[in-house]
Amino acid sequence: MTLRNNQILRLESEEFEVLIIGGGINGSVAAAALSARGIKTALIDRKDFGGETSQSSSNLIWGGIKYLEGLEFGLVRQLCRSRNQLIRAYPSSVREIRFFTNLEKGFRFPALMIYLGTFLYWLMGICFTHPPRLLSRSKIDREEPVISTSNSIGGVEYSDAYLVEHDSRFVFQFIRRALTEECAAVNYIESQGSELKEDGHWITQVRDTQTGKEWSIRSRVVINACGPFVDRQNEISRQKGKHRHIFSKGIHLVVPRLTEIERVLTFFADDGRLFFAIPMGNRTVIGTTDNRVKDPETEVTKEDRQFVLDNINKRVKLKHPLEEKDIFAERWGVRPLVLETGQVDQNSDWTKLSRKHAIDVDTEKRHISIYGGKLTDCLNIGEELCAELSRMGITLPDPKKRWFGEPEPEKRLDFLNQAQKLGLNVPFHPNAYDTQAECLWRRYGEEAFELLEMIHHDSSLTAPIFPEAENLLCEMNLIAEQEMPVCLADLLRRRTRLSLLFHHDFLKNSEPLKKAASIVFGNQTEKNWEEYFS
Repeated sequence: MTLRNNQILRLESEEFEVLIIGGGINGSVAAAALSARGIKTALIDRKDFGGETSQSSSNLIWGGIKYLEGLEFGLVRQLCRSRNQLIRAYPSSVREIRFFTNLEKGFRFPALMIYLGTFLYWLMGICFTHPPRLLSRSKIDREEPVISTSNSIGGVEYSDAYLVEHDSRFVFQFIRRALTEECAAVNYIESQGSELKEDGHWITQVRDTQTGKEWSIRSRVVINACGPFVDRQNEISRQKGKHRHIFSKGIHLVVPRLTEIERVLTFFADDGRLFFAIPMGNRTVIGTTDNRVKDPETEVTKEDRQFVLDNINKRVKLKHPLEEKDIFAERWGVRPLVLETGQVDQNSDWTKLSRKHAIDVDTEKRHISIYGGKLTDCLNIGEELCAELSRMGITLPDPKKRWFGEPEPEKRLDFLNQAQKLGLNVPFHPNAYDTQAECLWRRYGEEAFELLEMIHHDSSLTAPIFPEAENLLCEMNLIAEQEMPVCLADLLRRRTRLSLLFHHDFLKNSEPLKKAASIVFGNQTEKNWEEYFS
């Protein structure tokens, strides 16, 4: 907890140019961009970094092909450019993947028209990915026999991208960059509201949810990046924006791997929406639902679960249909969809709303609110915030500095060469596409060199934390020292994805996991264990 305690001391004693409230994808890119360009920045979140909506995505980085049906060509072109930029900037984390799509009789468009749509999509993405293919029913049978084609009219295959690891881990790359650039970033610090004083500075009352300690943070600018809770945060700070949110709940189920090929199986569910089976390590993530909810805090219902199981079982051929007992884990959250404050909310049309973001700026008060947004568009949000601060009169000392992307390829090659000598050029499991070394580089970047130093001093740290796991013991040391895990969920759900890949009861009964957790939590391990598994 040393790093977190040191960061809290900064929050208590220093004044900042910008305070960002919310450590999801929007807040983390804001912190990385502004701190890298010389703005003294603080970032707080009432829970953990990369929680809430940012840990509940489909792990897809896509250009929004579904928005073509609504003729939103400008949005699609922008999202395709953003996808391409992320693939270039994060080649280890964001990769092109094929979407293998089966179409059924009675679908609203013929297969050829869908193919032409994917071809237009490819062109709008400046042909950056592999071109699409038109698939006959027989070709689907040959290339992906797990798909049920009894009702098929053929299909298409096209490309988008996905996160090889998972969304929370991707968010933490921006948190790490912000910390490197001297941002004071702390999780589990709750904002109790911000007030603009007569001298033009904001005073934000905060509380450490772990100790109950309260104090105030002084800043020139406040950025509300609370994701689905933006409206609530503005309400307690008495801020009125031009936009507001409505919420769509999406859930995913993590089940055994459905196909050995690393691609996304794509269908249209009974209600006509896109429905995916997405690879995650040696598992498959299936979903999603799209149900209107009033509150951003939600959960998986029996009806949600059955909808996903029914739809996947209708569309794949398995020895035994998937049942609840086959579910390793569940992911759920809300999509914050943006409306203008005075816009009429028509329930009949809400499912057609896109995930466009909106940034409300009060230049006079120096207050910014970020509405909506998605992983694909995150770099644009960082750049837009830099531009907005400049328009407010806040000087960016290094306005052109690059604030995102992986280290130079030469450093990656150096790391992989050193790691090979230590025996890390093997996969975590037989079906893995990457070696252990490649996984470590993807997760930690240049900090992965510190793992090699640990292993030089203690070769036993190359052991996995338990035989089936895809994390090494040395990672526990680095996470403890540099990533501020406070509770077991931070470790199992966000710093790693163990709680997504293994049954709750399996983890609960794993003594090796408990031993590994003790590296992170020390004498607080038993307490954290009981709280998580009770």
